Amino acid sequence: MKQGFFEKLSSYLVPIAGRLNNNRYLSVLRDAFMLSFPLTIFGSIVVVLMNLPFLDKMMSESSLNTFRSAFNIAPQATMNIMTIFVVFGIGYYLSKSYNVEAVFGGAIALASFLILTPFFLEVEGKEAIQNVISVDRLGAKGMFLGMIVAFTSTEIYRFLVQKDLTIKMPAGVPPAVAKSFSALIPAVITLTVFLGINILVTQLFKTNMHDVIYHLVQAPLVNLGSGIIPTLIAVFAIQLLWFFGLHGQIIINSVMDPIWNTLAIENLNSYTKTGEVPHIISKPFMEIYTVGMGGTGMTLAVVIAILLFMKSKQMKQVAKLGLGPGIFNVNEPIIFGLPIVMNPLIIVPWVLAPIVATLVSYFAMSTGIVPPPTGVTVPWTVPIFINGMMATNSLAGGILQLVNFFIVLAIWFPFLRIIDRVNVLKEKESNRENESKEKEKDNKVS
Repeated sequence: MKQGFFEKLSSYLVPIAGRLNNNRYLSVLRDAFMLSFPLTIFGSIVVVLMNLPFLDKMMSESSLNTFRSAFNIAPQATMNIMTIFVVFGIGYYLSKSYNVEAVFGGAIALASFLILTPFFLEVEGKEAIQNVISVDRLGAKGMFLGMIVAFTSTEIYRFLVQKDLTIKMPAGVPPAVAKSFSALIPAVITLTVFLGINILVTQLFKTNMHDVIYHLVQAPLVNLGSGIIPTLIAVFAIQLLWFFGLHGQIIINSVMDPIWNTLAIENLNSYTKTGEVPHIISKPFMEIYTVGMGGTGMTLAVVIAILLFMKSKQMKQVAKLGLGPGIFNVNEPIIFGLPIVMNPLIIVPWVLAPIVATLVSYFAMSTGIVPPPTGVTVPWTVPIFINGMMATNSLAGGILQLVNFFIVLAIWFPFLRIIDRVNVLKEKESNRENESKEKEKDNKVS
């Protein structure tokens, strides 16, 4: 009965999840964010070093300020202008998916975004400073406009290329020159479209597209995504998809990453300037307090529980194989070896434990017991406790992970006991059958 229910549910969910996973735009968006990943890691490492809690005891105030001033360029040149890398990445990977010249797609997307970006900085009570770009336009505040422009400009560019509105050069012309001339007409037309939009918005409505998109689209979505209810829905969806053997993070994060990354950048900007973190929910929160505790579903606690308390040889063997990878947040051996996928006995703790841990983490941070993640990007393979301290710049961040570890263990324990008893009975029965077969062989020989 139960198995029939899961099979029926799977028949509805798997095709939907498959379409999302294979969606061209979501795949491109995921790849574009991964393009910026090594850069944000570098910026995050420097931010952590700049804000180590014991530095103020080792250095004088002036030395500490000099140290931070010297290193501050690193996050500014990476994390604080992340939108630039995402825009170029979208243009590049979307063009590549259409088999048109990818590097020109990326360059045109970036130029289109910059055309809509104000090249002046307004200072209250003073005349606007011309020929400069405010860094926040290239970071969190410009993220959604950047994505919209990148997808739109690249679609226009590839459409024109595929309609053969290009300049053909003779065969003897060097390839780089031929490609440049081939992209000339599509580039001119695409950039003209965005120049016209910018003229219309700035001259007729006396504003700019950054502010329009930020107030109409980005701010409402970010406010929604920073709430605990949408976060719990996302966690539930990730766990449910994994239960059916689909990569929940890839599917759900493709939709939520623009919001969570924007929140992370806002946190980092605020933290580096004031020491305050405005948002609890962000990309680091989702990474550190769900995936960063043994992989999806926080299964490091499951591995430890099996090794310490269970008797089944099969389960212990799987746990031994999963312990090493699990320490570094890789848990496919457990997901497919226990197994978790399509196992009705496991769906309750598999879905419930991350939701409870997320609620506990949110409560601890909202009440001020534990500081929220500062916005730095911690590599997802960093082990539990260490990544919690790095993300929050606080010992309390690591301790909260340990609390969640035991919560997850407690939720899983009764279900693991049931599975363990079933497996032990099967193993005993199998041993008896093997013994009886051996006796039969001995009797035949004698």
